[in-house]
Amino acid sequence: MPKVLISDKLSPRAIDIFKDRGLDVDFKPGLTPEELKDIIGQYDGLAIRSATKVTPEILEAATNLKVIGRAGIGVDNVNIPEATQRGVVVMNTPFGNSITTAEHAIAMIFALARQIPQANESTHDGKWEKSRFMGVELTSKTLGIIGCGNIGSIVASRAIGLRMKVVAYDPFLSPERALELGVQKVELDELFSRSDFISLHTPLTDKTRDIIDAEAIDKMKDGVRIINCARGGLIVEAALKAGLVSGKVAGAALDVFAEEPAKDNDLFGMDNVVATPHLGAATTEAQENVALQVAEQMSDYLMTGAVMNAINMPSISAEEAPRLKPFVRLAELLGLFAGQLTETGIQSVQIEFEGEVAELNTKPLTAAALVGVLRPLLSDVNMVSAPVMAKERGIGLTEVTRDQQGAYESYIRLTVKTERQERSVAGTLFSNGKPRIIQVKGINMDAELSEHMLYVENEDKPGFIGALGTTLGAEGVNIATFALGRDEPGGAAIALVAVDDQIACEVIDKVVALPLVVQAKALSF
Repeated sequence: MPKVLISDKLSPRAIDIFKDRGLDVDFKPGLTPEELKDIIGQYDGLAIRSATKVTPEILEAATNLKVIGRAGIGVDNVNIPEATQRGVVVMNTPFGNSITTAEHAIAMIFALARQIPQANESTHDGKWEKSRFMGVELTSKTLGIIGCGNIGSIVASRAIGLRMKVVAYDPFLSPERALELGVQKVELDELFSRSDFISLHTPLTDKTRDIIDAEAIDKMKDGVRIINCARGGLIVEAALKAGLVSGKVAGAALDVFAEEPAKDNDLFGMDNVVATPHLGAATTEAQENVALQVAEQMSDYLMTGAVMNAINMPSISAEEAPRLKPFVRLAELLGLFAGQLTETGIQSVQIEFEGEVAELNTKPLTAAALVGVLRPLLSDVNMVSAPVMAKERGIGLTEVTRDQQGAYESYIRLTVKTERQERSVAGTLFSNGKPRIIQVKGINMDAELSEHMLYVENEDKPGFIGALGTTLGAEGVNIATFALGRDEPGGAAIALVAVDDQIACEVIDKVVALPLVVQAKALSF
């Protein structure tokens, strides 16, 4: 039974979901890093919010961990590269709190436009300062949205409802999607120069960090108002303060800060700053939604292999998982076949999917094939870490899909190019779901894979089969099955021999020494 640790506060209904799905679950919020490190090795899954910091030290101790589920969008508190290297799937819940966060951004825009927090405080103090709090209308003003994804698009729709003009900067926003949303897609400098209000809705990456700095503020309209309900590291806070002091920036509304919890910040106490303590997702509905969503996602992964909203692995729906499973195994075996025969540096890998399998979600299949290719070289590799490891080693990857052209309903071929040669292997699934090799190096054959096999390349000449059988028999190697293929009579031939036990190195040496043998190698699956 998979075991899950919930180390942050989540809805009790999330615990019920884990239990109902057949998982063992411990609810232990408030653990210190040392306490978490001491016990994390017991668990297959870790469910968190923002309090738990999943550091390399924690991951090193998490010897059984398979999945981390973040109830929310941001995964800044998880070391994604380290998790990926260790084969741990990292999931978030990007949709559970989207409306809540978008609504908070709209509330912040109103608060800035009408100075509501400041006017509220003044009125509670018994003052009646109508002339002091002269606001601005939102109607006809231009809102610039940086990051027009899930949350940004909701903000855009709400702003359009307020009769604002919306411009958006997002490299991934297509012209068709922009038209559908009713926004104008622009470059970043144009957004800065045209916007009366600027709202940030982008994740924190190397490309977006400090996206609003002193240079960016200089390009903005005088009197611009800036709203950030995304991530604190998007704004250089010293530059923002300088803009607020000079009047270049009329006001800022911030729900996030460079360092959190933000109990001491240079922006605090400024009359033209509205600040909230990271409340973007803080509604009852949102917290319930993300807790239930993360519990369902983690349960699906641990019990069925379904992967949803993963940061570091292709998604596999619960419906896809059973259909993909035998093809994942086939792809991994093809990779393992090629990987065990590879003796020099790999330059590229090409994976071809033909027929019905080409219509499936092929990303997990590609990852599985890479696992097989890399495992003989790296041993500790899985579907999460394999694509990253391949990229780090400069291995080019090509994926090809096409309709059925041959006799097989589904067909996968993997080609590995090394410094010295190019080798391909192809396979399919038979009606019983078992993978079979149907082609090696362009030579057609039919071989069922078994745990221990002997691979032999030879010249197609009389006497080879007898000599090979005699040699194996003399060494006490029992043959289970024997598959043969050749390109033409008297040409190149390949033998795949399934045997009962692992073949010793000295036996391989005797096979290599036989006349007509070009290469021989023991394979394990």
